Amino acid sequence: MAALQLTGVGVSPGRASGPVVRVADPLGEPSAVPAPTDPEAEAGRIAPAAAIVADRLNAKAATVEGDSRAVLETTAAMAMDPALAKQAAKLVRDRALPAPRAVFEAANVFAAGLEAAGGYLAERAQDVRDVRDRIVAELLGIDPPGVPELSGPSVLVARDLAPADTAGLDPAMVLALVTEEGGPTSHTAILARSLGIPAVVAVRGVLALDAVGLVVDGSTGAVEVPDGPVEVVAATVQAEPEWDGTGRTADGQRVKIIANVGSADDATTSVAAGAEGVGLFRTEFCYLSATTEPSVAAQRTAYAKVLTPFRGKPVVVRTLDAGADKPLPFLTPEDEPNPALGVRGLRIGREQQGVLDRQLEAIAGAAADSGAEVSVMAPMVATAEEAAWFAERVRAAGLPRAGVMIEVPAAALSAKEILAEVDFVSLGTNDLAQYVFAADRMLGALAALNDPWQPALLRLIALVGDAGAELGKPVGVCGEAAADPALGCVLVGLGVTSLSMNAAALARVGSTLAGVTADACRHAARAVLSAKDPAHARAVARAALHLS
Repeated sequence: MAALQLTGVGVSPGRASGPVVRVADPLGEPSAVPAPTDPEAEAGRIAPAAAIVADRLNAKAATVEGDSRAVLETTAAMAMDPALAKQAAKLVRDRALPAPRAVFEAANVFAAGLEAAGGYLAERAQDVRDVRDRIVAELLGIDPPGVPELSGPSVLVARDLAPADTAGLDPAMVLALVTEEGGPTSHTAILARSLGIPAVVAVRGVLALDAVGLVVDGSTGAVEVPDGPVEVVAATVQAEPEWDGTGRTADGQRVKIIANVGSADDATTSVAAGAEGVGLFRTEFCYLSATTEPSVAAQRTAYAKVLTPFRGKPVVVRTLDAGADKPLPFLTPEDEPNPALGVRGLRIGREQQGVLDRQLEAIAGAAADSGAEVSVMAPMVATAEEAAWFAERVRAAGLPRAGVMIEVPAAALSAKEILAEVDFVSLGTNDLAQYVFAADRMLGALAALNDPWQPALLRLIALVGDAGAELGKPVGVCGEAAADPALGCVLVGLGVTSLSMNAAALARVGSTLAGVTADACRHAARAVLSAKDPAHARAVARAALHLS
């Protein structure tokens, strides 16, 4: 019997129990004193420390595969980013800061810029802080924060987990993950699913518990503190589902099962996992470390590397989705009190049309070079007039299909008018939830409001699905909601025609959809629209779909 039950957001299914091991919190702020007696020598310590951290991460990456390896290699690349080392060294020289403090401050600037950019980029801020703490620890000569050595199967409890820590977890030793912060689209969530480890995030109060053991249900988000001894029970390992690579319901209704990608490595992994194409190609990677706008030629080459693995397949490329802050100094941003509601996404393109037109030129060139069937969509569209303006720019660039993201409530409410101006729309459920509930998606305390099973969010999606069906135009979903097999079926019932997700989820979603009829999806959709909360929505959907 449980003496206490806490609730968070279940992000990786399965039920497990066992003793608790607490993960140490990240390092605190290193001191800004004493000033170095030799600033040049102190600045020279930074790059070698970063190289040591990168070497360790790459060595760890060599021992794992798939998503885990990709995350570790990406984190290693961040550690070796010359922009970070250069900025930290400059702080040592200009302000006489000790190297650890300089790295701390320089990394915080990068992380703040990513958070201000919003969307997928904001979720990468934790990666930068992880790299920061590892380099600082190396400079201080202390052990880096992270998961301790486990003496037996355990439930890990943490404030949050760094992506590199999650990627290196041994599923045989880690029974479950519970974090007080984090959200459903974090690297922790994505990697936990790929490793098959039950996980619940945003469990408020879990760090204050003095619990010997926990029972964790990653499907429902329940975390129980048993009133007595805790039995070690591992989650049942589910075999990789069989899927023939074609998205369709049991009765033959076609639904494209496609991938979200942001790099050439993502593209290769997604093709190997059976993706029918790409529903979201994030182009921000071309801009992140740039101090000036990348040339058309540089963008064209970079995009072609991502598109080439999808020769002959459909790929939806999203134009620059960033905020008015430090990662993009060439956009000459002004200070904004709330960048999430400021000049971001298509709004940047309208203020600086040349930036958008040059990106479209590069995309058109990369499409020709790669042989992929490229469509282009704009982020942060709020009105039909904005959609029409963007479609005109896309067609002027010689690209055949223009679409927009539906991630602003006004766009969902005007879906019919917007669809009249473009060829397709794609729902960005992560940002749409954030704006619907006025809840910052990066705050663990608000993660429950950003749960993609929230009925209010699903009712907005239904409006968009109805508009797409009426006008005969495609409606996709490219938020993490599409990676949940049961929710994917519900989305199909709401009128969604394509589901785009991380590579690890493709087979699971494809096989689940293949086991249910289109009518069952519609029945489940009707049930969730009347649900009172996310838990109720999950329950009625699974019952309607006959999922265990």
